[in-house]
Amino acid sequence: MDVYLCAKVFILKRADTLEIEITDYAFGGMGIGKIDTSEGQFVVFVENAIPGQTVLTRIAKKRKKFAEGKLISVIKKSAQEYDVPYQPVSGAPYITLPVSIQHQYKKVSAIDQYSRIGGIKNIEEIFDEYIASPVDFFYRNKMEYSFSSICQNLKTGQEEDDAFALGFKTRGTWWKVENLDTTSGLFDEQFENQLKEIRLFLEKTKLPAWHPPQKKGFFRHLVVRKSFDKDQLLINLVTSSQDIEKFDRNSFSSFIQKLLGSRLAGLQHTVNDDVADRSKIENGLNQLLFGEPVVLEKLLNLHFEISMESFFQTNPKSAELLYSKAISYATSGEDLTGKVLMDLFCGTGTIGQIMASQIENVKVIGVDIVAEAIDDAKRNAKRNKISNVDFYAADVGKFLVEYPHYTNKIHTIMLDPPRAGIAPKTLQKVIHLGAKQIVYVSCNPSTQARDTKTLNEAGYELKKISLVDQFPHTSHIEAVALFSR
Repeated sequence: MDVYLCAKVFILKRADTLEIEITDYAFGGMGIGKIDTSEGQFVVFVENAIPGQTVLTRIAKKRKKFAEGKLISVIKKSAQEYDVPYQPVSGAPYITLPVSIQHQYKKVSAIDQYSRIGGIKNIEEIFDEYIASPVDFFYRNKMEYSFSSICQNLKTGQEEDDAFALGFKTRGTWWKVENLDTTSGLFDEQFENQLKEIRLFLEKTKLPAWHPPQKKGFFRHLVVRKSFDKDQLLINLVTSSQDIEKFDRNSFSSFIQKLLGSRLAGLQHTVNDDVADRSKIENGLNQLLFGEPVVLEKLLNLHFEISMESFFQTNPKSAELLYSKAISYATSGEDLTGKVLMDLFCGTGTIGQIMASQIENVKVIGVDIVAEAIDDAKRNAKRNKISNVDFYAADVGKFLVEYPHYTNKIHTIMLDPPRAGIAPKTLQKVIHLGAKQIVYVSCNPSTQARDTKTLNEAGYELKKISLVDQFPHTSHIEAVALFSR
């Protein structure tokens, strides 16, 4: 261990490994460890570490008074942890921690973002409630599994080359995969217990799994979407074109149909030769092998077609609570009769349609720059027989120029941007729309806290805020806030 520590000297470099006790938790899933030095305490932030653990970390970033490290392994568990009957995976670092304690860490660290970054001094008074996920396990409706010819043997702890692995990336690596032999506790239990059979079937084809460092191989990803309403699965196998003539699609399709039976809604095969580690269909050629290219999901009594590439909330039961809270904010103390509501960054128009169906006598306009998403939104609105919503494929900044009849008529904006938040210029364009109130849904409270400061300066006051836990056993937390001008 290349670390030298004594009363007067403390030397720590990038890529060094360090054993440290975690004593606290910081927003974003960072465990905090502290080292006493002659110059005061040196802080080490360790991703996905739990207070009470002693961990081995590899330093990824080094500054004068702190460092950030990647979690390599847990040397000693926290006294708060307990055993769960699921295979450990890197995507659920807190699954051994009671959910009530997870809530506490997420709430305290997220609220701190608004006072520290957003400058909101009375955040405790503004805070409304913490909304827990209705289900803590098997809540996800989408999962992406990776293939790799480099496997992490869970029994020996050794890395094996020239292997055939299907599961999740080993924590802290991008090149090796741990076989998922039993359920992770996150996605569909029955399917994950069948994943090993799929792996063994594909291994018998003698076609190789992807080799990430060499960027070659055949099998790359297996992506699965689930409809909780219909209890059906949509599956996409992503491969390269290397020796594709040796792959029997019909045999694979027959195997999957027999394995899943009536639960299989559709099976697709995507050929993707992009060396980047992405499974998206637009990066390759897609063929439907069986069934339909969509599954049908139900959300607050509305039905939505979900394709493999559609953006849709990953935890539908929790999303219902999130959207209900957002709508309650939009209608609190406001008579929206005859008003115009805008669903910005609307994607497939989920929340816009819910608003249109639940709030009487309003006009909802959904805006998104992605034309394909708008097509999906229009199709879903027709399915749900919602006539008081219009969808536009448009840039936010140019919307009022292209549709001037909405100038000064937008009463409420429902804002749901990507995790990175809203670009400063785009936020100014949102402000220029002149809405009386903004209901801001965020999957990253730190960027929402940043935007809160800008909105305040533009005359929008933060009135209420709630946190919504859509991803138990991870560090992610969502927020919905009401801003009034």
